[in-house]
Order: sequence, then C-alpha cells, then structure tokens
Amino acid sequence: MQVPPAPPVPLTPPAPTVLSAPSVSSVTNESAQEAKTGGKSSPSSSMNKREKKMTSSLQPSGEKVSGKEGSPVDKLSRLQHEVFTLTEELKSQKELVRLLHKALEAAQQEKRTSKQFLSAAGEQERLELVRHKERCIADLDGRLEALLKDKEELEQRLAMQDCQVNELQQHVQLMMEKNNAKQEVILKLSEQRTVANSMGTETFCRLQEKIEHLKCAYLEAKNCQIESKYLVVLRRLQESKGLDSSQQEMVKRLIEDSLQGDKKDGFKLNPVSEYDDYGFKTIPDYEVEDVKLLAKIQALEILSNNLRNNEMVDKPLRTRWANYLASRPLDQLAPSPELKGLIRCGIPVEYREQVWRWIVRTRTQVSRKWNPNRYQELRKHCEVSEHLASRQIRLDLHRTLTSNKHFSSPTSDAVQKLQRILLAFSWQNPTIGYCQGLNRLAAIALLVLKGEEDAFWCLVAVVEIIMPQDYYSKTLTASQADQRVFRDFLAEKMPRLMAHFKEHSIDHSLITFNWFLVVFVESLVSDILLRAWDAFLYEGTKVIFRYALALFKYNEEDILKIHDNLEIYQYLRFFTKTISDGRKLMTIVFNDMNPFPMKLLKNRREFHMERLTAELLELERIQEEFVKEQQVECKDKDLDTAVNEDEEVIQTAVSLHHTS
Repeated sequence: MQVPPAPPVPLTPPAPTVLSAPSVSSVTNESAQEAKTGGKSSPSSSMNKREKKMTSSLQPSGEKVSGKEGSPVDKLSRLQHEVFTLTEELKSQKELVRLLHKALEAAQQEKRTSKQFLSAAGEQERLELVRHKERCIADLDGRLEALLKDKEELEQRLAMQDCQVNELQQHVQLMMEKNNAKQEVILKLSEQRTVANSMGTETFCRLQEKIEHLKCAYLEAKNCQIESKYLVVLRRLQESKGLDSSQQEMVKRLIEDSLQGDKKDGFKLNPVSEYDDYGFKTIPDYEVEDVKLLAKIQALEILSNNLRNNEMVDKPLRTRWANYLASRPLDQLAPSPELKGLIRCGIPVEYREQVWRWIVRTRTQVSRKWNPNRYQELRKHCEVSEHLASRQIRLDLHRTLTSNKHFSSPTSDAVQKLQRILLAFSWQNPTIGYCQGLNRLAAIALLVLKGEEDAFWCLVAVVEIIMPQDYYSKTLTASQADQRVFRDFLAEKMPRLMAHFKEHSIDHSLITFNWFLVVFVESLVSDILLRAWDAFLYEGTKVIFRYALALFKYNEEDILKIHDNLEIYQYLRFFTKTISDGRKLMTIVFNDMNPFPMKLLKNRREFHMERLTAELLELERIQEEFVKEQQVECKDKDLDTAVNEDEEVIQTAVSLHHTS
C-alpha cells in the first residue's frame, strides 16, 4: 500500500521592493546553468556577469542616462540611496532563503517519514509508526500550549511594564514640573537677593538689627526654659522626703535665691509686665513659698512662650487679620470658613473689640431692632424700683475678677458699670433675675467691649441666645445636663483618664461645673481665656466642650500619675492656671478632639435633659409625699396633745372632788 506524498508547504515570500534588484529566479537560473556546464565557468566570469546585472538593475527605470555626470554631492547621495536599497533587498533575500531552508527541511522530513512508512514490512510496524507520529503530534500540541501560555505571560508582563513606564513618565513629568517650580523660586530668590543687595545701608542695618533682636529673643526664651526646668527640679527636691536637714536647707536657700533673682538682675530684653492689655495680673500674688515657686515657674513659661510666639506666630497672625479686614468693612463681615479659621487662631488685641462688637450685634440684631433703646429703658427702671437680686449683686461685685486692676477698687468706674449692667439684666430677664457667675461673664464683656451698653448686649447674647435654656435658672437644669454630656465625651475621648477617676471615686463635675457656668473665667490665664471666648462667641457652646476636653488631655499623663483621692482634687483645682502654651492647647482643641459634630451634642443634650427632668419630677413627688406625711404627723401630735389636756382636766376635777 503506497501512501501519497505530502503536499508541498506553501511559502509566502515577502513583498518586492519598489526598486528593481536581482531576483531569486535569476540567481537560481545562473546556478542551474553552471550545473549544466559542469561548473566549468570561472568564478571571475560569473562575478563579472553578476556585477553587470546588478549595475543594470540599479539604474532607475524610465530615466535616460545622460552623458554628463552630476555633481559629486548628487553622486554621493545617489550612491547612499542605492546602498540603502541594496541593504534592504539583501535583508529580504536572507529572509526568503531562511523560509526556503525551512520548507526544504520540512519536505525532506516528510519524505523520510513516507519512505520509512512505505518500507515497513507489516501492518504492525506501520501502525507503530502512526502511533509514534501521533505521540509526536501530541508532544507538539503540548509545546504549542506551553508557548501560548508563555506568550500570555509575556503579554501580561508587557502590559505591566507599559503601566510602569506610564507611571515613570508621569513621575518624570511631575519631577520636571517641580524642577521648573524650583527654578522659578531660585530665580525669584535671586531677584530678591539682587534687590536686597541694591538696598541702602540704612535698610540693611535695620534688618540686621531685627535679626539680632530675634536671636536675642530666642536665646532668652531658651534661658527661660532652662531656668523653669531648674525650678521644677528644686520643687521636686523640696517635696522629696529622702533628704537630710542640711540638704533641705540647701534646697531652701537655692529656692530663695531663685525667687529674689529678678530683683538683682539688671536689664532684661522682654521683661514680664505686671498686667496684660486687659488689666489681668500676669503673675498672681501668693503668700505660701511653695506656691510662689509655682508662680515663678509659670511666669518663666509665659515669658518663654511669648518670646517664641511673638515673631513666629503672633506677627503673621496679625498680618493675616489686617489683610482680611482691609478688604471688607466690619459692618460687612459675614460668617465664612476663612473667618472661622482666623477666630480659632485668636483675635489680636487691636481687632478684638471690633470683632466682638460685630458678633454680638449679629446675634442680638432681632432684639435690638425690636427695641433699640432697651438698655436705657432698663436703666431708668432700675432707678425707679429696686430688684430683689440687687443685694446679692452688690455682694458679688467685690468678688469679681480680683486679679484684675480695673475691679480692684470698690469705687472704680468698672465696678459701677458692672453693677448697672447686672441690675439692668435682672429686669431684662425676670425668669433668671441674677445668678452667681453672671458677674464674671459681664465683667469679661466689659473689659473687651469697654462700652456699657455693648457689654450688656453681650451678656444677653451669652445667656439668652448662645447658652441653652434654663442654664442659669434656679434649678440649673441645663447646666447639670451638660455635665452628664461632658462625662460621656470624656469617657469616649480619654477612657484611661475616666477609668482613673472611677477607680479613685473622683467626681470631675465638682471642678468642671464652674468651667461651663462662667466659660473658664478665672480658670485660665487671660491670653488663653480670651482666645477661648473668641471662638465661643462665634461658634457657640461646642467650644466649651472642646476646651474642657483639651484641658484634661493637656495634663492627662500628670493626672494619671497621682493615686491619692485628695491629691487629685487639689491638682484639678489649680492645674488649668499652670497651662501657658496656648498654641499647644489650641492644637489639641481643634485638631486632636475631632471629630466633634454638633448634631451629636444636641442629641445627647436632649437625652440627658429628658432623664434629668424625669428625675427632678420624681424628686418633687417624693418631697410632696414627705410634706404630706409630716402634716399628718403634726395632726397626730396635736390630737395627742388634746387628749393629754383632757386627761389632766379630768384628773384635776377628781382630785378636787376628793379634797372636798
């Protein structure tokens, strides 16, 4: 049985080039002619023939060969073009030869296979050959699948590399943009340097003097920090119980020298003023030596913070405020995120009065529009009739801001204004009348706003608009509810501190209740207090919660180190006055305490107000029942008294009868 030969493998030669070149047929014809002649033609003759054919083929078709030769440049370009054409043709011929070799190998392999198949003696051997071929085909299929998988993997890797290339290109583009930006900055700095070099000698001297002043301020601030740490070490040594009498005496002398050091010192670059811009004492007077040492430490910290913040923080902040207010009149201010951010950073002293007046007028514009002469009418009413709370107001006047020079004398102008404001408010809001704590709120408003009527309306804004209803009523219901809300927030924000309070049976509301009632007046140093009031007047009561939480966060680690109930209470009563770094506290207030949504605060207030109201109603019911029981007992006692009197009368009559 003969097997028909395999059909020839079709070959697809590459497309011919545009210019004519020696074709494969001419080459094969030459080889065939040489084979017929027995290869007798010499190599030189064959080479000559090929050169003639190639030169004839290199001439462009349709172009007449002129006898005149072109310029050398034209010849060179033409020759270069011909070389390039021949190179491309050679590549295509090589590819064609490679394909022919492959086809020839395949045909020879097929021929050998067919010959082997035909030469097989029996059917078994032929069958074995077929099976062998099937195995070869299966093996080739497996290789094909493996190659396809490799192809897919290579495509995936190629795609990943393309992505990486795109990312690198974007990164390069970004780096180029940054580089361009840096180049622009360098150019600007170079221009500034050129301008600086062109400045006069006088301006340069002023700048140099300012730089020297900054260096001195920095060194003095550093010195204050070191001295403060030195005094803290002395205080801890003073409290230590492991020192003998001589060591204790030495520590005592060192403390005395430190406290009297300011009197011996001469010139100071930035001495601590006795009073600030609003009349508050920067360093309180203390009689106890230990507390005097704390006051000196606090004064050094205040000086250090003032020196560091004056150039780096306060001046840029004043510039921002000046630029903001320069572009808009105060009457045209409007709430905005930019204004909110500025107020949170603190209002400079020179702008605080104006901004507070705008906030108060914005909050009370409805009441003022309804009755613009309200304060004058209340003043006249106070002159005609005396309010029931007037006695309590007079008593509290001399307990108001005792560390402030404007309220130090009972006959001072500020004290008289404060009395008129509080009396007017007692008639303005008969439901409240007067509550202890309102004197401090009105005093702060008077110090900043200066005007008596503006301070009155500020008190109205705080009590009647900003604070919840019943915050200053006789039962202080809303104030008590806020303490429960604050307890929830404290447990969420600082669980370790809350667990520490529970472990040592500490009721933080004994300290924080007054913070909320008077908005930290006389609990914080004046600079931090007024920054807190800036944000409080603009944003509302949420700021009180933020600052109260931040105060505990500021000193959380120190509180956790105290494990005695009494010592914790003593520390909580004065620790807020030792905080002098207002910038650090402000960062905790408005960054670390986030998130603090107002909606959550309102929901918790409503929840605790409902519970507290129910508890108060239950307490009133119990009181009424107790009063009724007392009345019944009184009636029983009256009945017993009457019975005893009747018995005495009967006994007297009987005794008289026996006598007669």
